[in-house]
Order: sequence, then structure tokens, then C-alpha cells
Amino acid sequence: MPEPSPKRELGGKVKGKSNDTAKSARNSNRQKTVAIISKPGRPELCDVLPVLEKWLQDRGYAVVVDEESAVYFSASDVMGRSELAARAPELALVFGGDGTLLSAVRAVAEAGTLILGINLGTLGFMTELAIADLYPALEAIEKESYIVDSRSMVRGTLIRDQKNAATHVALNEVVVSKSAIARLNHFELFVDAEFVSSYRADALIIATPTGSTAYSLGAGGPILNPDVDAFLITPVSPHGLTHRPVVVRDTVEIEIRVQTGKEEAYLSFDGQVGCPARVGDVIRCVKAEHRARLLRFQRTFFEVLGTKLKWGER
Repeated sequence: MPEPSPKRELGGKVKGKSNDTAKSARNSNRQKTVAIISKPGRPELCDVLPVLEKWLQDRGYAVVVDEESAVYFSASDVMGRSELAARAPELALVFGGDGTLLSAVRAVAEAGTLILGINLGTLGFMTELAIADLYPALEAIEKESYIVDSRSMVRGTLIRDQKNAATHVALNEVVVSKSAIARLNHFELFVDAEFVSSYRADALIIATPTGSTAYSLGAGGPILNPDVDAFLITPVSPHGLTHRPVVVRDTVEIEIRVQTGKEEAYLSFDGQVGCPARVGDVIRCVKAEHRARLLRFQRTFFEVLGTKLKWGER
């Protein structure tokens, strides 16, 4: 692992210092907590996680693991992933690919937790660290020698009969897609209550800059630098040939009105949680109140793109 940089916050505006001051005061009065979050079905973690828990405990950390991690070893403190934020861990170590990291972000980002992804997957846009580099990274974290990428998130709310039926946050995207294989969905799009267009398409994606390299990219959307204050609206296989992705500021309120007739649509968040949507439903998307704080060391966004997308070298 390259020599780490001094601690820095990148990728977004940090509102004042009151939150950090309060958090520091709270943390100084209690034992620091590290959460371990893991992808299922990775037998190599049977050897990795017990050693890691002991390493952390020997250095005075309280360690809590999610139920998926507890499958690999007899952990001392286990709880559901959705309950981890209540413990306000200072650091979350996430073993898996980008999918596991997305789930972890939704679970702990609201607690202001620093999140480090250890890559057990394939592509790994956000999980940059190899297991071999885990302990040098942890030692760098103890010395506060790291970079924090502060990533914006999107909050989507399903409104049915003028009531909030479901609300979730996502790091990558909110997607309204078709549930019937052969049918196009019909959506009406509004930005800050102004009508933009009516779409007939397989799906409509509302992506964050982080999500611009996920589903939206495969649908022909542009790549946004993570520190751009924007949302990306990308139709998937639109019936109208002139419909193209649109970039808007992330201060706007985006509304998608579902006009599917008898067919149901499906609303999903990061491709992992979701619910059916039907005619007359409104999906309202705004910037989430909290951000994801992803740890990295040396590699820049464009270095990651070059490596993961196999872009040519000069």
C-alpha cells in the first residue's frame, strides 16, 4: 500500500464545525467502536475476521459485527446491520464488493461513520483496498493518515394517496423500472414543480455523482466527478429517440409521476431495497441530509476509473 496522505476531507462542503465538535466531545467519553460488515459466502473470512477482531480489541476498540459476519466466527458482539448506526461506530470495515459497501453505507452513514471497503469482489469502484493491505491501512487510520471522500446521497420517497408510503436513502441511485417484461413504463418528470418531459422507457434513473459509474453508465449516462453538486437523470431505453440524460443541481426536488395504467412499476434504491409502484404514485427525490464518508489513501477518482474501466495509459 502506498504511503498514506495526511487526514483530509474531500468531495463536499462540510457544514461548520458544530457537528464535528459535538461528535469529538461525545467520542472522548466512550470507547471507540469499530463495526465489521461482510458479504455472505466468502469462506476466506473464516480466517480473516477472528484475527481482525483480536487485533482491534488488543488496541482498545469495541468491536461489533453484523449477522452476516457472525457466520464466519464466534464474535463477541453481534447485531443486525440495520441496527449498527445506533452504536455510532467511528469506523466500519466492509468486506465484499461494491454491493456490500452500498448496503453498509445505507446502514451507518447517518451516524457519520468512516467507511473502509476491503475488496472481495471483481470491479470494486469503491472498495479499493486488498486484504493484504488491511493492517497497514488500519495503522494509517490510527495515525489519522488518510483521505475522506464525502459523497452525497439521494433520499427517495414513495407518495401514495398523498401519504408517505416508503422512504429510503441511496448512495448510487433511485430507479423506477418496469415490472412486466414486455411493457414500457410511462413516467412524467418534474424538477422543482416544473414539467420536464413525459417518458416511455424501461426505467428512469435518478443518480448521484457516485452512481454515475453504476447503472446510469450502462444506460449511456455521463461520468460525474464525485464532488460535483448534481443529480443525473437517465432514461433507460427510452421510446423517444431525443430523450437524453440530464444533469441538474442537487438542490432541486425531482418528482416522477407514475402513469403505468394497469401495469405496476418497481421502485428500487441502489438495486437492493424497493417496493412496487402503481399508477398515480409519486416518487420524490431530494438530496439526503447526511453524506457517506468513504476512506481512501492515495488513488484519485481518475486513477480508479483508469484501472477499473481499462482506460489506456499515456
